[in-house]
Amino acid sequence: MLKIGVIGVGSISNSHIKAYLKNEQVELTAFCDINEDRLKEKGELFGVKKLYKNYEELLKDEGIDAVSICTWNNTHAEIAISALENDKHVLVEKPLSMNVEEALAVEAAVERTGKILQVGFVRRHGGNTKVLKTFIDNNQLGEIYYAKASCMRRLGNPGGWFSDITKSGGGPLIDLGVHMIDTCWYLMGKPNPVSVSGNKYSKLGNRSHIKNLSYYKAADYDAKLNDVEDLANALIRFENGQSLYIDVSFTLHAKSDEVKIQLFGENGGAEIEPELALIAEQHDTILNITPQIDNLGFNFSKAFSNEINHFVECCLEGKETIAPVSDGVQLMRILQAIYESAVKEKEVYL
Repeated sequence: MLKIGVIGVGSISNSHIKAYLKNEQVELTAFCDINEDRLKEKGELFGVKKLYKNYEELLKDEGIDAVSICTWNNTHAEIAISALENDKHVLVEKPLSMNVEEALAVEAAVERTGKILQVGFVRRHGGNTKVLKTFIDNNQLGEIYYAKASCMRRLGNPGGWFSDITKSGGGPLIDLGVHMIDTCWYLMGKPNPVSVSGNKYSKLGNRSHIKNLSYYKAADYDAKLNDVEDLANALIRFENGQSLYIDVSFTLHAKSDEVKIQLFGENGGAEIEPELALIAEQHDTILNITPQIDNLGFNFSKAFSNEINHFVECCLEGKETIAPVSDGVQLMRILQAIYESAVKEKEVYL
């Protein structure tokens, strides 16, 4: 049995907790949160007796083997390093850190301790991604030279810590963009980035005045606090000539929300969002191919179960995770460069 502690029991932790509870090789042992009321509520809800207000106290508990870190972005690196040094395996929510310097410090701690650290790139674990990767690995698309991805919310600023740059590090780019970039980068074969050209806009704010449309609100929601961007876009160039274009928004004057991920290769193409599809050419004819699988789109709950099960397997059997710390570092390099490019209004070379 792998004894698990969950640090931070706000919104995203529910996906971790529910997935752990489904895994028969896991004993959900302890929770930690700075909000005492929330901590007690979650402890009672999920039957967890060990409750800590201070993560350092939880990490001193020798009865815990591994932790999920589900806290604000500005605490990810600090808690991850402390967990590793306290002999714990770590699953840390994305992004790995607030900047490259912190990411490198986490990577050094992984190398120093020899413990497993898995970054929460949950879309790698989606059924649609896993099926498409099988086709890519078998050269169905050939060389993937271009990809583009959008995650556009018209009214989707979660507020709370997401909108406080001191806690989040940014807005939709670091929250949503990290998923879009990572999914494409992972499927493209993780090429080395060469340069980025990015833009960010803060034009609309929280838009909490909009009526008749509901949207997700983070814990401790406060519409007045909002110093992150509304929209960001970027063109990322890689050393082998591959390129990736992404755009993401919290708020935008758009007709509807949109999530779309496309990859284009020499032998064929693919769409992974909103639904998995393959594009091929045979006998002078273009074919749109629909794989016959359950959940052609991204299934949030199933992807989290896959992610948690993979983490547990890696911890218990010493296997290498498909989302290692080195990937978290590389994504942070890209994200930091996009923000830098947006501020300097010019291309940034990595």
